[in-house]
Amino acid sequence: MTTTEIHPIELDDGIVLRAIAADDGPALAEAYARNREHLAPWEPLREPEFFTAAVHERGAAADVRRLREGTAIPLVLDDGDRIVGRVNLSDIVRGAFQNVHLGYWVDASLQGRGLATASVGIALHHARSAGLHRVQAGTLLHNTASQRVLEQNGFERFGTAPRYLWIAGEWQDHVLFQRLLED
Repeated sequence: MTTTEIHPIELDDGIVLRAIAADDGPALAEAYARNREHLAPWEPLREPEFFTAAVHERGAAADVRRLREGTAIPLVLDDGDRIVGRVNLSDIVRGAFQNVHLGYWVDASLQGRGLATASVGIALHHARSAGLHRVQAGTLLHNTASQRVLEQNGFERFGTAPRYLWIAGEWQDHVLFQRLLED
């Protein structure tokens, strides 16, 4: 899959879901800095360097390469002036598994508008178009908003993973979800 195969899709009031671009680094740094407190409970602890343009310039370039190589489908939500969210299909595994991991977030100022639900739905379309069989996601046990997004997109719970990821400075349990794309 290449960036030319991912066409921008307007979600709501000029907000577009599109493939990440190599020059998105500074806008990503600004988006993460703007949402630092909003994202902190759901992500690993971030060093100050994480919020710099240089870190995200390298990250955007790597994401574009992974997209080109077919190992990830990195997407951003863009309101025309700034990046207001991310949707990542990462760690694509081929062979007998045909699996990908899903992660996403939406700007604090845009919560409750259905943008995450719509974006995840579009990401599922991209995963299906890439020939994948299964999309997996995990949420913290208390992240009911994210669980609703997944359930509204046809994901089913299939387990709980104790101490699954190092989030907000501690190993935290996660509810695991999957969506089989043939369903």
